[in-house]
Amino acid sequence: MKLHILGCHSATPRSLVFPSSQVLEIDNELILIDAGEGMQIQLRKYKHKFNKIKHIFISHLHGDHFFGLVGFLSTLRLLGREKELHIYAPVGLKEIIDLQFKITQTDINYPLHFHELSAGVPERILETEKFTVDTIPLKHRIYTNGYLFKQKEKLRKLNIEEIKKHPEIETWAYHNLKKGKDFVKENGEIIPNDILTLPPEKPKSYAYCSDTLYTPDIVPLIKEVDLLYHEATFLDSEKELAKKTMHSTAKQAAEIAKQANVKKLVLGHFSSRYKDENQFKEEAKEIFPQVDIAQEGKVFEI
Repeated sequence: MKLHILGCHSATPRSLVFPSSQVLEIDNELILIDAGEGMQIQLRKYKHKFNKIKHIFISHLHGDHFFGLVGFLSTLRLLGREKELHIYAPVGLKEIIDLQFKITQTDINYPLHFHELSAGVPERILETEKFTVDTIPLKHRIYTNGYLFKQKEKLRKLNIEEIKKHPEIETWAYHNLKKGKDFVKENGEIIPNDILTLPPEKPKSYAYCSDTLYTPDIVPLIKEVDLLYHEATFLDSEKELAKKTMHSTAKQAAEIAKQANVKKLVLGHFSSRYKDENQFKEEAKEIFPQVDIAQEGKVFEI
């Protein structure tokens, strides 16, 4: 599980920084989270294959989180995409995209599915063989969701050295062993699974929270996740402005991380008023030491 930062700044793109967009890699599958302006340029720059993206999650309908989407969808058409694509976003996005394609007489020649969201409570919106996705209701000026991505538990690993001690165990039995089943010999003797296999890696989890007012209500939803990305538009010196615009400060993001006992916090969605983004890290570290800041092109191993 890896998180690739495409853009992590608020409001508008600049010469060297981009609005919110990320690629989450789960077992070789790519997921796009938010699609700020310039997103597909960043995808090309960091060599992410467009065709590997099957699911897109949009947090809310402010431009710095979705203005790059229509261009990306159009590019997929030009590239001859045939695979279906699923977009999870607040109600209204389908209408926006449909209107843009209607006025420009653009025909999408691949299956495009919109899953429009409106619930104000957490809900599971996707379950695959590899992972699940649940919404994290946030508090912003318009309807907004964060997203919780969780790997499913993997198969157990074969302990080949131990298996070699038992000639009766042939390769046909490996799949059942990986699924946790004991091996039964012809004489009825049972070899326990935990002797023949090793525990799988612990499933990883990632929570994406942008944009939002300081909201302790989300703490139970993100408890003990491996990585939390939380917006930190302002420093604590501008906490009143953060409250007015329904954003968070670095200190408040750290408070959420501490209360949720997450393993690591990544800050992003920085206001352009600050020239040194390390200020955000230093402010948050006073409360939660395991913190880092997002930067375009940065990759976080989860």
